Amino acid sequence: MKLRRHLWIVTGGTEGAAMTTTTVRLAFASSDRKRVDQHFGSACGLAIYAVNEQQATLLEFAQFGDLEQDGHEDKLTTKLALVRDCAAVYCQAIGGSAIRQLLAVGVQPIRVEENVPVERLLNEAQAALRAGTAPWLPGVRRQRNDDPHRFEAMEAEGWQE
Repeated sequence: MKLRRHLWIVTGGTEGAAMTTTTVRLAFASSDRKRVDQHFGSACGLAIYAVNEQQATLLEFAQFGDLEQDGHEDKLTTKLALVRDCAAVYCQAIGGSAIRQLLAVGVQPIRVEENVPVERLLNEAQAALRAGTAPWLPGVRRQRNDDPHRFEAMEAEGWQE
Protein backbone atom coordinates (compact mmCIF):
# COMPACT_ATOMS: atom_id res chain seq x y z
CA MET A 1 0.00 0.00 0.00
CA LYS A 2 1.30 3.42 -0.89
CA LEU A 3 1.20 6.52 1.19
CA ARG A 4 -1.22 9.07 -0.07
CA ARG A 5 0.45 11.97 1.74
CA HIS A 6 3.21 12.17 4.38
CA LEU A 7 3.68 15.47 6.17
CA TRP A 8 6.67 16.24 8.39
CA ILE A 9 6.31 19.12 10.78
CA VAL A 10 9.20 21.58 10.47
CA THR A 11 9.73 24.01 13.32
CA GLY A 12 12.04 26.93 13.90
CA GLY A 13 14.15 24.78 16.18
CA THR A 14 12.90 25.90 19.59
CA GLU A 15 10.58 22.95 20.17
CA GLY A 16 13.16 20.39 19.11
CA ALA A 17 15.81 21.91 21.35
CA ALA A 18 13.60 21.40 24.40
CA MET A 19 13.16 17.68 23.72
CA THR A 20 15.50 15.49 25.72
CA THR A 21 16.86 11.97 25.56
CA THR A 22 13.77 10.86 27.53
CA THR A 23 11.66 11.67 24.48
CA VAL A 24 9.59 8.85 23.00
CA ARG A 25 7.63 8.69 19.79
CA LEU A 26 3.95 7.76 20.00
CA ALA A 27 1.64 7.07 17.05
CA PHE A 28 -2.12 7.56 16.93
CA ALA A 29 -4.50 6.03 14.35
CA SER A 30 -6.56 9.10 13.56
CA SER A 31 -8.47 10.56 10.66
CA ASP A 32 -8.18 14.13 11.95
CA ARG A 33 -5.12 14.21 14.30
CA LYS A 34 -7.50 15.15 17.14
CA ARG A 35 -8.97 11.82 18.20
CA VAL A 36 -8.18 8.11 17.94
CA ASP A 37 -10.92 6.83 15.68
CA GLN A 38 -9.27 4.26 13.42
CA HIS A 39 -8.47 0.55 13.24
CA PHE A 40 -4.67 0.29 12.85
CA GLY A 41 -4.70 -1.84 9.69
CA SER A 42 -7.28 0.23 7.84
CA ALA A 43 -6.36 3.61 9.32
CA CYS A 44 -6.54 6.45 6.86
CA GLY A 45 -4.13 8.46 8.99
CA LEU A 46 -1.33 8.09 11.53
CA ALA A 47 -0.18 11.02 13.66
CA ILE A 48 3.26 10.66 15.24
CA TYR A 49 4.28 12.77 18.22
CA ALA A 50 7.52 13.24 20.13
CA VAL A 51 6.63 13.15 23.83
CA ASN A 52 8.61 13.82 26.96
CA GLU A 53 7.62 14.67 30.53
CA GLN A 54 7.05 18.34 29.73
CA GLN A 55 5.75 18.56 26.16
CA ALA A 56 4.39 16.80 23.11
CA THR A 57 5.17 17.87 19.57
CA LEU A 58 3.50 16.63 16.39
CA LEU A 59 6.27 15.33 14.12
CA GLU A 60 4.48 13.64 11.23
CA PHE A 61 1.09 12.89 9.82
CA ALA A 62 0.70 10.19 7.17
CA GLN A 63 -2.48 9.74 5.13
CA PHE A 64 -3.48 6.54 3.36
CA GLY A 65 -6.20 5.62 0.89
CA ASP A 66 -9.35 3.85 2.06
CA LEU A 67 -8.91 0.13 2.80
CA GLU A 68 -11.02 -2.68 4.10
CA GLN A 69 -10.01 -4.09 7.48
CA ASP A 70 -9.47 -7.65 6.23
CA GLY A 71 -7.67 -9.24 3.32
CA HIS A 72 -4.87 -6.75 2.73
CA GLU A 73 -1.85 -7.95 4.75
CA ASP A 74 0.49 -5.90 2.54
CA LYS A 75 -1.16 -2.71 3.83
CA LEU A 76 0.72 -3.18 7.11
CA THR A 77 4.17 -2.90 5.54
CA THR A 78 4.06 0.88 5.06
CA LYS A 79 2.44 1.49 8.44
CA LEU A 80 4.95 -0.70 10.25
CA ALA A 81 7.80 1.20 8.60
CA LEU A 82 6.29 4.50 9.75
CA VAL A 83 5.88 3.46 13.39
CA ARG A 84 8.98 1.28 13.86
CA ASP A 85 10.71 3.97 15.96
CA CYS A 86 7.63 4.55 18.10
CA ALA A 87 7.24 3.23 21.64
CA ALA A 88 3.51 2.66 21.15
CA VAL A 89 0.66 2.90 18.68
CA TYR A 90 -2.76 3.93 19.99
CA CYS A 91 -5.71 2.70 17.94
CA GLN A 92 -9.40 1.92 18.24
CA ALA A 93 -8.87 -1.69 17.12
CA ILE A 94 -6.10 -3.89 15.77
CA GLY A 95 -5.83 -7.37 14.31
CA GLY A 96 -3.74 -10.22 15.66
CA SER A 97 -1.28 -10.16 12.77
CA ALA A 98 -0.60 -6.44 13.26
CA ILE A 99 -0.16 -6.95 17.01
CA ARG A 100 2.45 -9.67 16.41
CA GLN A 101 4.30 -7.58 13.85
CA LEU A 102 4.34 -4.48 16.05
CA LEU A 103 5.57 -6.40 19.08
CA ALA A 104 8.28 -8.02 16.95
CA VAL A 105 9.77 -4.59 16.24
CA GLY A 106 9.33 -3.40 19.84
CA VAL A 107 6.22 -1.25 19.39
CA GLN A 108 3.45 -1.66 21.96
CA PRO A 109 -0.08 -1.60 20.47
CA ILE A 110 -2.61 0.07 22.75
CA ARG A 111 -6.35 -0.17 22.11
CA VAL A 112 -8.48 2.71 23.31
CA GLU A 113 -12.17 3.48 23.15
CA GLU A 114 -13.49 5.15 20.03
CA ASN A 115 -12.92 8.90 19.68
CA VAL A 116 -10.59 9.35 22.64
CA PRO A 117 -8.92 12.76 22.21
CA VAL A 118 -5.25 12.53 21.25
CA GLU A 119 -4.52 15.43 23.61
CA ARG A 120 -5.87 13.42 26.56
CA LEU A 121 -3.71 10.43 25.62
CA LEU A 122 -0.66 12.67 25.28
CA ASN A 123 -1.31 14.13 28.74
CA GLU A 124 -1.69 10.62 30.17
CA ALA A 125 1.54 9.53 28.47
CA GLN A 126 3.40 12.49 29.95
CA ALA A 127 2.06 11.72 33.42
CA ALA A 128 3.08 8.06 32.99
CA LEU A 129 6.57 9.13 31.90
CA ARG A 130 6.91 11.32 35.01
CA ALA A 131 5.73 8.45 37.22
CA GLY A 132 7.64 5.77 35.31
CA THR A 133 4.43 3.76 34.81
CA ALA A 134 3.92 3.91 31.04
CA PRO A 135 2.95 0.43 29.78
CA TRP A 136 5.45 0.78 26.92
CA LEU A 137 8.31 2.18 29.05
CA PRO A 138 10.10 -1.17 29.59
CA GLY A 139 10.28 -1.63 25.81
CA VAL A 140 11.72 1.86 25.37
CA ARG A 141 14.37 1.16 28.00
CA ARG A 142 15.24 -2.14 26.30
CA GLN A 143 15.54 -0.43 22.91
CA ARG A 144 17.81 2.25 24.33
CA ASN A 145 19.99 -0.32 26.10
CA ASP A 146 20.20 -2.38 22.90
CA ASP A 147 21.37 0.63 20.88
CA PRO A 148 24.80 -0.30 19.54
CA HIS A 149 25.75 3.42 19.41
CA ARG A 150 24.76 4.24 22.99
CA PHE A 151 28.37 4.49 24.14
CA GLU A 152 29.28 6.91 21.34
CA ALA A 153 26.33 9.07 22.38
CA MET A 154 27.46 9.00 25.99
CA GLU A 155 31.00 9.93 24.98
CA ALA A 156 29.69 12.82 22.85
CA GLU A 157 27.86 14.10 25.95
CA GLY A 158 31.13 14.09 27.87
CA TRP A 159 30.58 10.83 29.78
CA GLN A 160 33.72 9.08 30.97
CA GLU A 161 34.40 5.80 32.76
